Amino acid sequence: MSDDLISFKEMCAQFEVTPRTLRYYEYIELLQPQKQGRSRFYGPREVARMTLILRGRRFGFSLEEIRQWLELYGREGTRSQMEAWIEMADRQLGELARQRAELDAAITDLRALRDEVADSLDG
Repeated sequence: MSDDLISFKEMCAQFEVTPRTLRYYEYIELLQPQKQGRSRFYGPREVARMTLILRGRRFGFSLEEIRQWLELYGREGTRSQMEAWIEMADRQLGELARQRAELDAAITDLRALRDEVADSLDG
């Protein structure tokens, strides 16, 4: 095996994911490790893909959206992938702004209700 490959266990540790998560990402074809017998080894391509997968999850993208975006590179190249990323990011920024507004409204309502109950206890 090449020196730039890392084991299944090392991949889990590096990205702080469970073995189940890593196996699932392989199952849905987000990752394609090299196999030697029952062992899996991950090269720089898979490490880079895992970085992108986790970043996408952090931003709220579904695994299917991430899978389709990653596949675009192989089919159409970097430019198409970047253009798709801009569209996805714009859409997600709108969704996150909507969620923020909902959270702000819920926080405001909860504070008002809390203050109302606290005032009723004092009076």
